[in-house]
Amino acid sequence: QEQLVESGGGSVQAGGSLRLSCVISGYAYNMYCMAWFRQAPGKEREGVARIERDSQSPTTYAGSVKGRFTISKDNALNILYLQMDSLKPEDSAIYYCAADSRRCSTIFGRTPGVGRPTQYSFWGQGTQVTVSS
Repeated sequence: QEQLVESGGGSVQAGGSLRLSCVISGYAYNMYCMAWFRQAPGKEREGVARIERDSQSPTTYAGSVKGRFTISKDNALNILYLQMDSLKPEDSAIYYCAADSRRCSTIFGRTPGVGRPTQYSFWGQGTQVTVSS
């Protein structure tokens, strides 16, 4: 049974940084397409960044975070990271990690973007990020 557990959320001032972690347990080596999503109150869950376990698909970012956030992974430890720099109040949300056993190319083909929540099979419980102005 795959399990995803996020950590690293918290409260920071605008311009600050946070690093989120997502530990993937169970059949972690089966998780190929991995991503971070976020959901602010009253808004839909949106994709933030996407990465593939063996890097065969390009890493992808939402336009709103490109140049400020960096997604990465440690395959040996089965941990997914999201480094968030130059944080803005509009980045405040619950952040979720997501994963799927299919390759990103299988799920998305050549369609750009992080994808929709329904395209990922496994989810963490989320971690709160609050950015104050």
